[in-house]
Amino acid sequence: MRKVNILFLVGLCLGALVALVLVVAEPQRHIVTALGPTPVAAAGTESSTDSAAPDTPSSPSPTPSGKTTPSSGGAKSGGTTAQALEALVPRGHVSVVVYDRTAGTTLLSVNADRTYTSASLVKLMIAVSALENGTQAGVVKEMLSRSDDDTASALWVVNGETNIVESAIQRMGLTGTHPPASPGRWGDTEITAGDITKIYRYLFTKAPADERTIILAALHGTTEFGADGFRQYFGIPDALGAGNFAVKQGWSCCRPTRMLHTSGTVGKNDRYLVTVLTEQPQSVGYATASAQITSVVKNLLPLLGM
Repeated sequence: MRKVNILFLVGLCLGALVALVLVVAEPQRHIVTALGPTPVAAAGTESSTDSAAPDTPSSPSPTPSGKTTPSSGGAKSGGTTAQALEALVPRGHVSVVVYDRTAGTTLLSVNADRTYTSASLVKLMIAVSALENGTQAGVVKEMLSRSDDDTASALWVVNGETNIVESAIQRMGLTGTHPPASPGRWGDTEITAGDITKIYRYLFTKAPADERTIILAALHGTTEFGADGFRQYFGIPDALGAGNFAVKQGWSCCRPTRMLHTSGTVGKNDRYLVTVLTEQPQSVGYATASAQITSVVKNLLPLLGM
């Protein structure tokens, strides 16, 4: 009887011990289950969030500044806007006026009132004064067509130096033109693209017919190289080709900058008056400056019906 009781007690104790082990082990099993999957789930969530599109629309890409990229085309594509033409002379300045004599309207005006030194464009004023004072036609033609500085200097002195410019200002209604500070330096006369256009308009509307004929014949006969050997077919001549222009060109350097100007008439019966003035740093050579001013004129061709 005692043996049975002892065995019963031993069995009872073993059963209690097993139950105790199971109770203690169960929470630990749940803890492992709860902690184990969490890192996997978290990693999956981060990956999904990074690749997904945000709920709110993304910010638009920054828009370009107000500066328009210039076009290399003509008027219809923006090639004759002020910004487009200025971009063709990136280190300098450019002024442009295009006037249609048939329609009596200005087709384009860019920086028309900006002042430049004239270089040889003042020879237009010298020519008008010289012819009025009886200078022979051949002398004036030589000065204009070959841009002869020696002839210009002689006529400048004989006809009153700065008085030549003052007279032109009065009779032609020039508003931005001024005589040179040093009377002997005719090439330092101050001009604007708007005023050069007025000089050409004066020739066609108010100048005596014989003077107009002499001056235009000289401009239609402009030689490729000037009297000083400089190639003066940049700008209008190079852009249009032989036989399509009558021009007076100007070039000078370096007080302190480089000037390169092209001006004249274009089209049948000298319909269009074109003036392009440029100023560049000394570091921009004549070859580069010539190519740039020619590019400016090429961009004007749609306006000229070419």
